[in-house]
Amino acid sequence: MRILLLLLLCAGCGAQPAPLMFGGARHETVVDGHRYTVYRKANQVEVIREGWAAPGEHANIRATMVAVVPWLTGCDVLPSTVRGDSGEMRARVTCPKGRR
Repeated sequence: MRILLLLLLCAGCGAQPAPLMFGGARHETVVDGHRYTVYRKANQVEVIREGWAAPGEHANIRATMVAVVPWLTGCDVLPSTVRGDSGEMRARVTCPKGRR
């Protein structure tokens, strides 16, 4: 019974968006061995890094999180709106016409 409960709990793990991002488009990629999930809804994005990161990797991970947004969504991050850390980051984006 305990094993079943543990399996059910683990099945719910993974990148889940914040309630604000429910219904947003989901994109996934792997860069330098780290898995990133990006949710975009209107002019908002949320980037989630899954897995463990070594202490010296966090600055590069934050830069990668910002860089994957235009690659996956076609929208540019507004730097002054970036909030969060190397595990979960939110920002506003500006998208070319047709990408709204």
